[in-house]
Amino acid sequence: MQSSAVFSASPSLPLLKPGRLSLRHPVTASSNLSVSPPNVVSVPPLPRRSWRLASSDSPLRAWSGLPSVSSPSLDTNRFKTAATAVPEEGEGSGKMTKVLELGLLFAMWYLFNIYFNIYNKQVLKALHAPMTVTLVQFAVGSVLITFMWALNLYKRPKISAAQLAAILPLAVVHTLGNLFTNMSLGKVSVSFTHTIKAMEPFFSVVLSAMFLGEVPTPWVIGSIIPIVGGVALASVTEVSFNWAGFLSAMASNLTNQSRNVLSKKVMVKKDDSLDNITLFSIITLMSLFLMAPVTFFSEGIKFTPSYIQSAVSFVYILQNQPLNVNKASWFQGVNVQQIYTKSLIAALCFHAYQQVSYMILARVSPVTHSVGNCVKRVVVIVSSVIFFKTPVSPVNAFGTGIALAGVFLYSRVKRIKPKPKTA
Repeated sequence: MQSSAVFSASPSLPLLKPGRLSLRHPVTASSNLSVSPPNVVSVPPLPRRSWRLASSDSPLRAWSGLPSVSSPSLDTNRFKTAATAVPEEGEGSGKMTKVLELGLLFAMWYLFNIYFNIYNKQVLKALHAPMTVTLVQFAVGSVLITFMWALNLYKRPKISAAQLAAILPLAVVHTLGNLFTNMSLGKVSVSFTHTIKAMEPFFSVVLSAMFLGEVPTPWVIGSIIPIVGGVALASVTEVSFNWAGFLSAMASNLTNQSRNVLSKKVMVKKDDSLDNITLFSIITLMSLFLMAPVTFFSEGIKFTPSYIQSAVSFVYILQNQPLNVNKASWFQGVNVQQIYTKSLIAALCFHAYQQVSYMILARVSPVTHSVGNCVKRVVVIVSSVIFFKTPVSPVNAFGTGIALAGVFLYSRVKRIKPKPKTA
């Protein structure tokens, strides 16, 4: 809607001259300006102009000053805006949301790890069948993966035969690594198994030098020394030490780090259909098919209620506690159900903590992930010692602490690159 202004002056007052008008926008003379009747000045309608000074989605502030209305003339040069950047309202909250999300993922990573080790140890202590327990963990993970793909909760990949052939060696060492870990947990304490697994950086350095030609820096070599020394000191003073548990944990270190080396050496080129979580899902499915025939051939079917009843009763007798009729009936009811329940929880936590680990790795640098993994090992060791009331001598605790400090140092100095040689 256009507006027009008409100024009327009485005969006793002088005519209002156009130069005395104080307008927000300059007025140009036009032939449309007519004077009729006397003493009346008609101003032509001004074109409508809208000045967008600021809005809710604009990072610019509104103009802070306008020319004085009493100025005799309008100088367009005075209409200058200072573009001042204002932080967006959602920028700070967005960063805080990402920090909280990352903190939640780390908490879930540690919590799933704690529950996996505690429940897995309880099952392996009552049921001496590490292959069967490992097979159950791969089976539960495979069911979850199939469920996610079927409901499109995660994109189902399209894998070629060449990619499957390249992934197969990774699945083999992944299967062996988890099997050896369960064998160690069935023989020694959780804290001692994870103390030995702190030797992973040592195997990583050796295998990378042998197969990838990566020469470690002096800083890396220096961080390996306290790791080896700390594990040796903890092993000498470990109450639950036995060679089967010790060598199984060492074999787990060897196979897990072999998987990392193989992934660098023979891994197929990554694309959108083969991210870390997808790769882990495929390896889990392949591990199930690799583990099933070996388990049935070597251990048979040891997950039936009758076998679990006999196994749990035998373990109870070995602990020098007489088994009377009331206790036998209790074993037939609650404990068999507990074995199934704890096996299922351990398998779910096993799959969940590895999924969360890959989610964290997608958000942080490998160095930060390594530091978080070191802290996770400390949390698992401390929580298992408290839960199982594992006797720990001062020398053993000192050796474990030295080894973990070396792992932390290794995760920090690993990113230090040697200086290039100058001619």
